[in-house]
Amino acid sequence: MSLKELCAYETPSVAELVEFLLADRRPTGHVNQVWPNVYIGNEVAARDKPMLYHMGITHIVNAASGPPHVNTGPRFYRDMAVDYYGVEADDSTDFLISVFFYPTARFIHAALAQKGKVFVHCLMGVSRSATLVLAYLMICENLTLLEAAREVRQHRDICPNNGFLNQLRHLDMSLVRERKRKLEAYKW
Repeated sequence: MSLKELCAYETPSVAELVEFLLADRRPTGHVNQVWPNVYIGNEVAARDKPMLYHMGITHIVNAASGPPHVNTGPRFYRDMAVDYYGVEADDSTDFLISVFFYPTARFIHAALAQKGKVFVHCLMGVSRSATLVLAYLMICENLTLLEAAREVRQHRDICPNNGFLNQLRHLDMSLVRERKRKLEAYKW
């Protein structure tokens, strides 16, 4: 994105994001590739170890880790050669998921740098997992929130809760400001 495009970009409101995410919905399967070697799925897919094995999954991010959520974990996958990263997140509007944005993005980025395949899931594969994948795309792939949402939405119906969307908006505003500063400094 050029400086001109970046200056013209405005982070969408939560209402605008929800409207975009709810438009033209279609059935979503248990797992979908939403970016090269990045998959989002639900609990059914997370528990289907033969399917994950055949997909070549090497890294798993459980965005609903621990009881009473999707209680898989490293022991559940001990018979598979996968690296596991658990995020104990509640799918509630007041849960602070943003503290997991950078650590999860680093985990996904490192996995992809090793030519791995990353499966990110929560219970339904719609809110928590989608939020963390959107944050990864914004942090590591330099996409704006709207670009990231468009990219993922081409492959899977997602709809992070309003609290998560608001936290993604704050991340987007911060990253856009940082990119503008870098582009302006580079221009000189």
